[in-house]
Order: sequence, then C-alpha cells, then structure tokens
Amino acid sequence: MEITVIKLPVQKRFPLTISRGTTAKTTNLWIKLEQEGIEGWGEAVPFSIGGESKQDTELLQKQVREIIPILKCFKPTARSSIQAKLKEAKVSSAICSAIDVACYDWLGKRAGLPLWEILGLDINQTVPISVTVGISSPEEGKKRLENWQTVTTGNRIKVKLGNPDGLEADQKLFQTLYQNSPNSEFTIDANGGWTLDQAITMSHWLADYNVAYLEQPLSVREDEKLPTLAKHSPLPIFADESCFTSEDIPRLMALNVDGINIKLMKAGSLTEVLRMAYTAQSCGLKVMYGCYSDSSLGNTAMAHLGSLADYLDLDSHLNLKDDPFCGAVLNNGYLQPNSSPGLGVTYNAANGGTSGGDFTL
Repeated sequence: MEITVIKLPVQKRFPLTISRGTTAKTTNLWIKLEQEGIEGWGEAVPFSIGGESKQDTELLQKQVREIIPILKCFKPTARSSIQAKLKEAKVSSAICSAIDVACYDWLGKRAGLPLWEILGLDINQTVPISVTVGISSPEEGKKRLENWQTVTTGNRIKVKLGNPDGLEADQKLFQTLYQNSPNSEFTIDANGGWTLDQAITMSHWLADYNVAYLEQPLSVREDEKLPTLAKHSPLPIFADESCFTSEDIPRLMALNVDGINIKLMKAGSLTEVLRMAYTAQSCGLKVMYGCYSDSSLGNTAMAHLGSLADYLDLDSHLNLKDDPFCGAVLNNGYLQPNSSPGLGVTYNAANGGTSGGDFTL
C-alpha cells in the first residue's frame, strides 16, 4: 500500500490552559493509506502527560519515516500484523493509532459500510459531549463558557482546575461557571495538579455542586495515594494520565478508581479502545473518551464507538481555527457520525497542510 503523510499546524480559537501549561497550537500528522484506488485516513496528535513521557511532532515525524518501508508490503486489512510490527519497532502510540484508524477507514470504504455498522454498534445509543473550559480568571472563564453556549446546546461542562495559584483560584473560577450555568452537569479535571490534601479538600467542596467526578486529581507519580483519596472523597475518581491501555485497568481498579479516560492517542489503536471499553465495563468502571488537539478526523473515529462510553469529551475540533477535516456533526449536544463508508470524513486541502514528500511510497 502507498502511504502519504501530511503535516499541518492547527491553531486553537481559544488557547487551553491546564495545570501543566498552555497550548495555543500543535502540529499534527495525517496519514493516508491507498490501496485499490481507496484511501484510508488516520491522525497522529502530539501529546504529553508531564515529566519524561512526551510524544512531540519531531518524534512522530522521525518514527513515521522509519516505519513506512516496513508497512509497504502489507494490505490495510492486515491490522493485527501491522500493529505487531509497530510494537516490535517500538513506535509511539500516536503513530500506531493513526495507522490503525486509517486501516479501519479503508476497510469501511472497501466494504461500503460506516465503521459503527461494521463494529455492530448503535450511534443512537450515545451520550452528549462535554465542552471544556481551561484554567483562567473567572472573567475569562465566563466568556469562554458563553462562547461554548453559542456553539452547542449541551449541558455537560468540563472545568480544568489545578491552578498553580492555589485552591482559591480554582474555587473562584468554578463558582463563576456554576453561577452562569447552574443546571449543567460539571466534571473536573485537575490534570494531576493537586496534592492529596488539596484533592480531598476540593472533593468535599465540589460535592455541593453538580459535579459528576474528579479526573486525574493527583500526579501519575502519586497513584499509590489514590486509595486514600477514594476513601475520603465523596466524588468518584477517574484516571486519565495514569491510564494508557487495558493493561492499566486492573491496577487502577485495585487502587479504587471509579472510571478511566480513554484517548485514541494513548491507546494506540481503535482495537485497543474497544478492548479498554469492554475491560473497564467488565470491571465495573465508568468509561469516558477524551482527546488532545485532535481534529474532526480523530474525534469522528471515537464518535463511531460512542455508544460504549458514559462520558464523551470530544470537543477539541470545535476549538480549531483550521480543521482540515469534516466528519461527525454536532446536533443538540450530540456528536453524530454519518452513514458514509468508513469514518465518513472528508479532507479539505484548502485549509492548508504540507504534504510530506519524504514520507510517500
């Protein structure tokens, strides 16, 4: 099969600040597979969970150059063999994900069926997405919320907390958002920005509001403290940065976590996303899907599997100025894939992008 890589910086309409810093733009890679005149598309998005664990654009470009010759002899239907080769080559999860999604997209187009139908899923059995408000001043947070309310009629709001300025800053932001949308359901994501004592304090303070759960309240280096937090917190605890694949789920369950955040870039494939969702459900854990700076391509792929999730945080593409793809449509707060074959996404070259000639075989 022929493989082409397109590199494109994507800019956020509103920079997103979390406990570890602010992101205004990223440079994503889009991978196109071609076989029998059919194209399959996938996306690799750089991300970091803090510390040494970082998959940046430079690393992704280097790896994709190295693995293209390895994949040349495969057909897009050979997903298991392709993933085995990528694992052997120690390729990053973001690149593995892009290639796997492209294979699924190709398969759906070859079969003439949308991905959700191939997998036997029901896109009508899904939940509304949430929209994200980053760490900011109360005034900036209010403006961001008001902007989101012009985009979607949904009532699920994720608030990023863990402000380096302390709990008082977190509380002021949250109170402002709650006062301006008291009937919404809130979720809180600290991105590992709290200490154990801070997390316990905030869990009790937030319990008086419409908060569904606390996501990654502690650093990944403090997972051993999760049982203590779970014992004292009146709110459920979800893991994000501490959970990459299904192999992490039994460990997290033993640490009394109540749910996990599955992200395509961390999981490394749609196959692994499915495995994680089913494993979590069998362990009695809640499932949420998240994203980084994913375009409509990545979020549409996850939306096809939306019926397996309890919470969907798939809003990143709605905050991009220059999304090169068009796919799932936001309808009354629901992100709905269409019935076109494969992922049902189309690429708009007019939005820019630099074709990586060095990558083409």
